[in-house]
Amino acid sequence: MAFMGKIILITGASSGIGAATAIHFSQLGASLSLTGRNLENLQKVADKCTGYKPLLTIGELTNEDDTKRILESTVKHYGKLDILINNAGTIERGGIENTSLDQFDRVFNLNVRSMYHLTMLAVPHLIETKGNIVNVSSVNGLRSFPGVLSYCMSKSAVDQFTRCIAIELAPKKVRVNAVNPGVVVTNLHERSGMSPEELKNFFERSKTTHALGRPGEVEEVAKTIAFLASDDASFITGATLPVDGGRHALCPR
Repeated sequence: MAFMGKIILITGASSGIGAATAIHFSQLGASLSLTGRNLENLQKVADKCTGYKPLLTIGELTNEDDTKRILESTVKHYGKLDILINNAGTIERGGIENTSLDQFDRVFNLNVRSMYHLTMLAVPHLIETKGNIVNVSSVNGLRSFPGVLSYCMSKSAVDQFTRCIAIELAPKKVRVNAVNPGVVVTNLHERSGMSPEELKNFFERSKTTHALGRPGEVEEVAKTIAFLASDDASFITGATLPVDGGRHALCPR
């Protein structure tokens, strides 16, 4: 029960990596504050959590008032904050020739701006507890891929954000790290507009684009997030850790 007594706020907790991370942390004894946009899905995740009943807060992170409410309700309910998991994110398909400014803004507002805002609000509380932050980035932040330009740019920003604030907060004993998943079986790509056939082919192709020969599972990312948030990673900060089956290391020949 490595996280007994720890208060953990997880964004985007109603599905995918966020949901798996919530369930995993609950099994390790954590007290959770979960936020997402869909109450029904968030409740389903909460029902799968063991131990203490999570605090659920519905909100839109691109709305500044919602973001403030999410953080304030967490601290008011639990009295402190130990760990922030910045997981919420979105993806838009398109390159420089066909990505509109509206698409670009949607991606950056959620993937970067809202993460900045919530982290800024959370930092004073994390300094008090000497807590830590884990950001969910992507292999797209480490390597270049065509067809998802705004997403790649946003994840590069998340990686730099991670490194910069890790340096800033290190003297105050707050660690900051990120995970960089490869292709993981979630509904993220489906929400990007992929048809069922495109999605099937995309996951099939992942067998060749990942060195380990398959896409990842959400539980594999969740366990890495938990490691970085734990005392086992007490000397790790400013790291962007690939959880991508070796995709970042592959070079086409």
